Amino acid sequence: MTVMCDARQTFATGRAARELELRSGEFELAVQLGEVRTTPAGAEGRPGGTEVPGRRRVPAEEIARLQAEPGFPDALRERIRTVSTTEAAALMGIGPGRVLRLTRAGCFGPVRFYVNRYGAVVWLYLAAEVTDFADREPGLMRGNTPTAMRMMLDSGQDWRARQWRSRRVAQLMGQTEDPWEAAAVLAAVLPPEEVASVAGNPVERSLLRRLRPTLATVITATPAARESFERVLTADEFDEVMWYRVNLARALERARREEPGRLRPPATATSAGRPGQPPSFLNRPSWTTETSSLPSRS
Repeated sequence: MTVMCDARQTFATGRAARELELRSGEFELAVQLGEVRTTPAGAEGRPGGTEVPGRRRVPAEEIARLQAEPGFPDALRERIRTVSTTEAAALMGIGPGRVLRLTRAGCFGPVRFYVNRYGAVVWLYLAAEVTDFADREPGLMRGNTPTAMRMMLDSGQDWRARQWRSRRVAQLMGQTEDPWEAAAVLAAVLPPEEVASVAGNPVERSLLRRLRPTLATVITATPAARESFERVLTADEFDEVMWYRVNLARALERARREEPGRLRPPATATSAGRPGQPPSFLNRPSWTTETSSLPSRS
């Protein structure tokens, strides 16, 4: 059924997913990738007209736009289709082992993951990005691995979790116009002790915890799975931790300057101050030549 377009009408995410003929996981990924535009939930039906932090709705005009696209809904599903390492290998025409080395080296990053009951993280990649990389870098599909990449892989380094965090932080930063929420996004991927060392005020830390976004929804049936899940969410290597620390400190300075009242309880509704453009989070090494520089990881 095609939605009648009303510029003021919005739908809850469950209804929007049904209208777009997407499963809940597909819809979640479509929103994260920017394929489906959402807006803050706002004050619809809320006492006092307050927004609900983190909750989103989908404008009716956005659903109508997607339904009117040629090939709907298959074209939309294809844009958000994910593949495993084995499936990526089939798309690229190479072996799974080579795909694993390319992903560990950061040539292209995962968009989703799940954790099996043994605690192993299973990464999923966007099919469109996999085929685009294969077309763009045919030299990496065959032949010897570039020296810099080989040195990195031999040392045991792995960019997959780091790139997933980078992508997810960028997605969440792009969804908020609130400076405290932006700071909470950055704090969400730091270990608690690192957040405490940057945000010395316990009231600030409490606000950051309250505004903490959902980074991923993954079923963890065993302690081992839960431990692996937490490791994916949390930055661990020195240079990545420092990068998020520096940007959290900047975000807190801005939040204190623009919305000092948020630190005075009771907390009020978020304001609509527009932050500056977030820095680029999708940093990745380049392996196009043998002389590619090895990325800093320590």
